[in-house]
Amino acid sequence: MRPDDKQNTASRTNRFIGLLMVLSLAAGCQTADVGGERIFLTVDFEPGRTLRYRFVANRDMLLDWDPNAGSEDRIERRFERLEMITAYTPVAVDPYGVSTIRAVCESVTVERSGRQYGADAAEAASGKTFSFAIDSRGKVVDRAELDALVKEMGDRAFRSGPSGGRIKNPDMIGDFVAGQYFLWDAVASVERPAAGVAVGQSWPSKLPVPLPMVLRKARDVVYRLSEIRHDDERLAIIESTYAPAEAAPSDWPVPYSGRFQASGTFGFLGSYQVLALEGTGRESFDLDAGCLLASDQKYTIRMKASLPPMGIRADPHVAVEQTLTTRLLAP
Repeated sequence: MRPDDKQNTASRTNRFIGLLMVLSLAAGCQTADVGGERIFLTVDFEPGRTLRYRFVANRDMLLDWDPNAGSEDRIERRFERLEMITAYTPVAVDPYGVSTIRAVCESVTVERSGRQYGADAAEAASGKTFSFAIDSRGKVVDRAELDALVKEMGDRAFRSGPSGGRIKNPDMIGDFVAGQYFLWDAVASVERPAAGVAVGQSWPSKLPVPLPMVLRKARDVVYRLSEIRHDDERLAIIESTYAPAEAAPSDWPVPYSGRFQASGTFGFLGSYQVLALEGTGRESFDLDAGCLLASDQKYTIRMKASLPPMGIRADPHVAVEQTLTTRLLAP
């Protein structure tokens, strides 16, 4: 190990110890068991070190107009895909408290099958810069500029209808939110960070469910520390399972509001009822560098919809297969 590596490792160790002292006081001076396979999950931003991530959201959709019918003509298949690269650079670092991070959305691209409605509103984030504050657990504590960007994208999702009403085009803003807001959720949601996490330990959280229709849905998440690897770096392998949540938290960002009509088939249908949601995820976290290396999430949500009162007989069902992947890019 090089001398500068030893110095960096020692510096991180001191910061971890200091952080644990602060967290222990906040937790009521409980004594943390640091022996064996117990580790401490903290997000460690370093001055001068920019972290660049590629986030990809891919959505395959199957619309079955009537599962009881025998014809294959009743089934429609579609897809949507968002890819973005975001660079995170620390502006002010406090290893025991709150750090300020400047984020640059270097690129955002969206593609989808079927009818095109011009540029996707999520692509408006490409080239935009915003700052946010994050604590050492990975919890975003000040996101005003990010909220403003989401609202700006929401405004771009609309066009005027023939009668002057608001019509919302299809968009992947929800996928953008899933990639930005919840990048460090597995670490930020640990219930007692001062006590560390042991192999086999689980803890709960919630994550959003980006969808092609206007629905505010969430999934209950159970994270589990499945493995600690000691290779060139120490890696925490965190697995997750998903189930439908009763409701989404009220403080999650909302890109649009008011009265409007959603265009496309998924705007034509309504009264969506979630029948099932299941899936799994896996991520690797660099314990020495204090940063996420890779994350993979995959789930399937099945819903039943209804038709407007037009005298048409059908029983539309929708299945959405969603994958969300995040990769730390080389400097």
